Amino acid sequence: MKKIDTTNWREFQIKELFYKLDLKCRKKTFHKATDVSLTKSDEFNLPLVNAKHSNNGIMYYGRSEDFEAEDMTIDIVEDGAASTGDVYPQPQSTGVLYNAYLIKLIEPVSSKYVLFFLSAIIERSVKQKFGYENKCTWDKVKEVNVLLPVTTDRKPNWAYMEQYMQNIEGKVNSDILSITTALDGPKSQIKVDTTTWRRFHLYDDELFIIDNGTKLDRVKMSENNPSINFVGRANANNGVTACVDKIDGIKPYDAGCLTISLGGEYLGSCFVQEKPFYTSQNVNVLIPKHPMSDYCKRFISTMIFREGRIHYKAFIDELNRHMRRDFSILLPVTASNTPDWEYMEKYMQMIEQKTKNALYYLAS
Repeated sequence: MKKIDTTNWREFQIKELFYKLDLKCRKKTFHKATDVSLTKSDEFNLPLVNAKHSNNGIMYYGRSEDFEAEDMTIDIVEDGAASTGDVYPQPQSTGVLYNAYLIKLIEPVSSKYVLFFLSAIIERSVKQKFGYENKCTWDKVKEVNVLLPVTTDRKPNWAYMEQYMQNIEGKVNSDILSITTALDGPKSQIKVDTTTWRRFHLYDDELFIIDNGTKLDRVKMSENNPSINFVGRANANNGVTACVDKIDGIKPYDAGCLTISLGGEYLGSCFVQEKPFYTSQNVNVLIPKHPMSDYCKRFISTMIFREGRIHYKAFIDELNRHMRRDFSILLPVTASNTPDWEYMEKYMQMIEQKTKNALYYLAS
């Protein structure tokens, strides 16, 4: 898609366009254990915004009679280690739980696509300005400027926003269909047999040194001459949340090490780092004890993520206390019961080639 020409767009302060809703829980006594649910049902049918860094900002559902709600709003996450500054469109009726708030356009707009467009623009403007120690409150956000397309009379061009997002939706749907078709191919895939695989602790002689990481605070770091990746508890972009200045006296970890998130929403997220890096709190670094190909590292990182998501739970039973004790992963083994590096490498090469074929199919 060609680059958008924004030369005729205009800046607006967010408070010129939106007002903040003050939505409350109607219950005199609220108990989280009994008054909300992680899954939507006939009883718990109202989405509630909170500090959620995915799933459109929705983690819990409440009873519609228990919460004030509004439709055609935008959700801004006020607080959270990874979610501060996240912005989500909420076209459906939605309530507020905590650590987030809803804003609504002063000029009524009925198209959900306008909300999609505005949410992306607002997040681009606020996400990097706020963090865990500088919360994304309405008092601050309302003063932020956003650049928007305008009509000939210099008012927001809602029709342009709607058409643009409809075009994006159509392209994405087409791309997903093409990729799915290419990846499926002939129905001849065979499920991997893991019955002969063996469990290994990450600290075993064949695998890694487990390091605590640099435990730095992202909001306290400078970006005047950024050269070092900063890895946080995230599940996108290899866990890299910023590029920061190198700190005198703190040596970055080498490229090729693995990072693993010990807790939070993306518990178990594990990545092979491609460049030197620092880490945030609750991110361990896995340093290979022996030479190991990137294919093998990616195989292992996938098994770590799978194990973390299946057997551990964010905020309840996280990985902090398990990493050096009983956390283990399944790996294929040779006849001598050691990790089968050749199998891992060939398997990941096969996955890589299959993905390349899918992308080639999509581009052609």
